[in-house]
Amino acid sequence: MAHQAGDRIRPARRLTLSEDVYEAVKGLIMDHTMPPGERVTIDVLARQLDVSPTPVREALARLESDGLVRKRPLSGYTTTSLLSRAEFDDLFDMRILLEGAAAGRAAVHAKAAARERIGTEAGATVGVEAGEDYRRHAAFTALDARFHDLVAEAAGSPLLRDAITRLHAHLHLHRLYFPAATASETAAEHQRIAAAIAAGDPDGATEAMRAHLTAARERHLPAFDRLPASGADSAP
Repeated sequence: MAHQAGDRIRPARRLTLSEDVYEAVKGLIMDHTMPPGERVTIDVLARQLDVSPTPVREALARLESDGLVRKRPLSGYTTTSLLSRAEFDDLFDMRILLEGAAAGRAAVHAKAAARERIGTEAGATVGVEAGEDYRRHAAFTALDARFHDLVAEAAGSPLLRDAITRLHAHLHLHRLYFPAATASETAAEHQRIAAAIAAGDPDGATEAMRAHLTAARERHLPAFDRLPASGADSAP
């Protein structure tokens, strides 16, 4: 591995070893301590985290499912590249299509308990500090992801929910760049979506979700001004 991370990686706690190793490696990737496109060496990570190779292999298998690492035959794992601008646009086109439909379906099909959970989640707040370190804003990203997953679940279509989940949108966008001013704006947009779902208004829910994702697209665009040309244009 190219970086020298000996003093930046804390040994994983033993009580929840598998989860700790997963979160530790995920944090290294999200913070770019393990840069995009870098080879991941299991034995090196195991030594740095002071664990055996087995939980590291388990963590990398989960991270491959998350879209954060790739496994290639005979060459092992590498961290995935950042989204290119074309991939970023494609991701949001897909989200607007799929999540707009999910919100509309949720307004029709959601049970009362699901509508209440969506409203509660939309009203929840998590403080976000300035800066780009993963742990500073991971709680907000998790809250955002839960809201979108609740809407997808309430749509009543397992295939639609699975398609939305497989985009791994929150992880990719979080890793690309996190706009620190987004928390209050996102909460207001979530509340409009939740209100339309609670009112049983499929057109209103669809439009509110599409407006939210269109605004989120604009908030993330400055990421491409911050990246080197090679990072912004390279394919994964």
